[in-house]
Amino acid sequence: MKIAIIGCGYWGKNLVRNFRDLGALEIICDVTKAGRALAKNIAPEATIVDNLEKVWASQVKGVVVATPAETHYSIGLEALRAGKDVLVEKPLALKYKDGLKLVQLAEKNNQILMVGHVLEYHPAILKLLELVKTGTLGKIFFVYSNRLSLGKVRREENILWSFAPHDIAVILRLLQTMPVEVVACGGSYVQPNIPDMTVTQMLFNKGIRAHIFVSWLHPFKEQRLIVVGSEKMASFDDVSKELMIYDQHVTWSNGKPIPVKGEGIKIDFEAIEPLQQECASFLKSLQSRQPPITDGRSGLRVLRVLEAAQRSVLTNGQPVRIPLEINSE
Repeated sequence: MKIAIIGCGYWGKNLVRNFRDLGALEIICDVTKAGRALAKNIAPEATIVDNLEKVWASQVKGVVVATPAETHYSIGLEALRAGKDVLVEKPLALKYKDGLKLVQLAEKNNQILMVGHVLEYHPAILKLLELVKTGTLGKIFFVYSNRLSLGKVRREENILWSFAPHDIAVILRLLQTMPVEVVACGGSYVQPNIPDMTVTQMLFNKGIRAHIFVSWLHPFKEQRLIVVGSEKMASFDDVSKELMIYDQHVTWSNGKPIPVKGEGIKIDFEAIEPLQQECASFLKSLQSRQPPITDGRSGLRVLRVLEAAQRSVLTNGQPVRIPLEINSE
C-alpha cells in the first residue's frame, strides 16, 4: 500500500520519515521550495511534486494531510473526492459542520478517514486505558492534563485548537463517553483574540470531571496526565516518559476521612514511537478496510468538545451544554 504525504513542514517531516521507514511512501507534495528540499533530504527515493493535482491523478490509495489546520477540511475534501483514503492531522477541521461533511462523504463511499490523534497510539496511554478498563484504579473521580511550554506560537489557530485536541481525545477514550457540559476560559497576550492559554473543564455523567490546561507561554515544558480513582491514582509524564501508579486513596475510620499514602510504582510500556504506530494503523486500515481507532467519528467527538470550549471562552466562561444524544453519534 503506497501513500502520498501533503506537507513536509513542522510535523509533516515526521510523517515522511515514518512512512518511509514503513516502506509505504510514494509521493511527497509541498508547495514551498523549502518543504520540497527537506522532503528530498529525508526521502530521496520518493517522487516530490509541487501541486495537489499530481497527487489526485496518481495511483496511490492513501493520502496523508499534514498542512496547516485551516486547510485540513478543503484538502481532505479534495482527497476524498479524488477517491483516496485519508489521514488528516489533528484537528479534523476547524468547524464541526465541516468535519461532519468529511465523515459523511467517507462513509457514503466506503473510504477510510482517520485523524492524527497520535497520543491514542502511545503505548503508555494504551497501558493506562487498560488500567482504567480493568478497574485497577477503582471508580474514576477526575482526570486532568497539563500541556505547557514556551512553544511555537501560531497565528492561524489558538492554543486550544493547537494543543488541546491531544488531551481531549485521550480523556474521551479513557472515559468512553462525552461530557455533558464544557466550561473554558483563556487569555490573549501575544496576539489579539488568539488565546495563548486556556483552561477547559468538562463535566461527565456520574459526576466525573476533567480539566485541561494548555499554554504556549510557560517557563518549562510539561505534558502530564493524571487519573484519580477511588482505589488508586495514575500519572503519565510524557516529558520524562514515565507512567506511575500510586496506591493512594481515602478511607474512612470512625466517621473520619483518612488519606492512605502508598508508594508509587513505575509501570513499564513498550519503547515504540507512537507516530509509527499511528502510521502503521493507517496502512492496516487501507488493507483491511476496517476503521482505525481514531476514525472520522472519533475526530468529530473531539471537534464537538473543541467548539463547545471555544464558545465558552468567547463568553468568558459561560457553561456550554452538550446534548446526551451526542454520545451515540
